[in-house]
Parts: sequence; C-alpha cells; structure tokens
Amino acid sequence: MRTHSMKVVGSLLAALVLGLPGTAAAAAAPPAAAAPASCQEQTKVEVFRKGGVPLLDWRENLEFDGRGTLWVAHITKHRVEGYAPDGTLRTSFPVSGPGGIRRGPDGMMYVNFGVNPLRPAGGIMRFDPTAATPKPEKVVDGITGINGLAIDAEGNFYVSRELATGILKIRPDGTRDEEWTRKANVFGTNGLEIVGDQLYASVITDTRSPVVRIPLKDPAHHTAVTELSSGILGIKLLDDLTSFGGDLVVASFRDGELIRVNPESGRSCVLVKGLRMPSSVRVARAFGDNDPRRTLFVVEASGRILKVTVG
Repeated sequence: MRTHSMKVVGSLLAALVLGLPGTAAAAAAPPAAAAPASCQEQTKVEVFRKGGVPLLDWRENLEFDGRGTLWVAHITKHRVEGYAPDGTLRTSFPVSGPGGIRRGPDGMMYVNFGVNPLRPAGGIMRFDPTAATPKPEKVVDGITGINGLAIDAEGNFYVSRELATGILKIRPDGTRDEEWTRKANVFGTNGLEIVGDQLYASVITDTRSPVVRIPLKDPAHHTAVTELSSGILGIKLLDDLTSFGGDLVVASFRDGELIRVNPESGRSCVLVKGLRMPSSVRVARAFGDNDPRRTLFVVEASGRILKVTVG
C-alpha cells in the first residue's frame, strides 16, 4: 500500500500546480475549455474482471500482446497478470510497482517498474509473453518518478513523469537521449501513445487538463491538442490514453470518464461516464473475437477490468 499511497499523494499534490514552466500552455494553447458533451455513439460497458477494495486493488495499466493475452500491471499487489479472452487468469509474476506496459516492435512486452513519483529508482523490464511463466529482466534502471510508457518502431522508449519536466527518451541500448528529453519540456505527463510520427501525452498536473502532441523528430515543437478543463475545480486528472478509430480516447481518473478527442480539431466528447477511477484504456487487438474497431478495455483503481463496446 505504501507505493500506491505515495503515488496518489504525489499525483494529487502535483495536480494543484498551475502554470508551471513547460506545460502545454507554453506552446499554442487552444481556446479556454468547455466541459465535453456526450458523444453520439452508443456504448456498452461490461465487467471483464471484478475488483476488490477500491485503491487497495489498483490495476494501473494494460496492453494486448497480439497473441491472445491481455497483460495487466497490478500496482498494489506488485505483479503483472496475463488474462485469456474468457477472463481466465493464465499467469502472473512479481514486478515491484508496475506501471505503463507496452508491446515492443520485437514482440516482447515491456513494463515500467518502481512507479512512484517519490521513489528513488525505477526502470523498465522486458518479458517474453509466449513463456508459460515469464521471467522479467531489467533493460533500463535508475530512472525516477516514472509512470507511462510508449515504444516507437525503432525500439526507443518514451517514459512519462508526473512530477518532472521532460518526457524521457531512452534508446534501445539503454542510453538516454538527453537532448530530446530537454526539448520535450512538458511538465507532469502521464499517459503516452504513439500514432505515426507523433507522440501524444496526457498531462495530469495542469489544471487545464491538456492533451499534448510531440513530434518524434522535432520534440521542441510540441503543442496542445486540446484542454479539457478550465480550472482547478474542474481538473480531470487525465491518466492513460489510446488511439481509437482515428481519434484519441483518454481516461479521466477523477471524473470516471473516457473522453474521445479528435487530434486534428481538438474537439472532444465524453464516450463513457460512471467509471471508478479509470487509469488506463487500450484497444483490444487479437484478443478472442473482440473487434478492435469497436472494443476498448479499461483498468481501474477499483481493481476492475472493463470491456467497452462502442456503436
């Protein structure tokens, strides 16, 4: 519980900060935000896995391996879990404070460990999703205050930090691209998603609740795609996000929403309401008969794993 509670305290304290240097507002901020209206699409929410005691049963992140398994980072139980399409728990193995989890271009799975804004050290582990009992190994060590993860086609890692400026870029050999990180000077990022040659990031610590676009080849020219709140009373506490049908879908931890955002126009609408502290959302890929054009999966700090069908 200590890792989790420190993470929450750090996130909530950081969310009180307004106008910090390097936030999305520093570059071509859009007009003042209005509360997103409801989307026109019909949605169906089903419980894929029941939760336990909220916050104590915190499932932080998820990813599909493309081979029929859903991998989930369970931050409070310090483990990574693998689920079959029917909801069966296939396997699990220990990881200290797991956070962002993603499939790499090599087909291996990568997961952040030591996820905690106040923890002295964390890093990235790799595991083989085809193994009966995966054995994670460290590929990056000694990075602090980390949260979200994205991996590009060349195998570069991008790591978000809730209480720091600059998205970390780490090369496949484990060395840091300090210049790239210095130019990607956005404070308080959480969720990360790569679409083409653009990296999208949700910002948890800015009271305007922005989503930011960072060109992979020109990170200094980052811009705000949208702002989803207009002040501290309406802050969304944006968590993870995913690409879905040409749009972005981002989780609002505080409001229990999935918000759909057009990355070109910045227009947004609420796709799903009434969730319980959603922390990550991903498109279902090669996971049973789930249609990736219509199906999202969500994990929550309540411990639940949800299936969301759109349309």
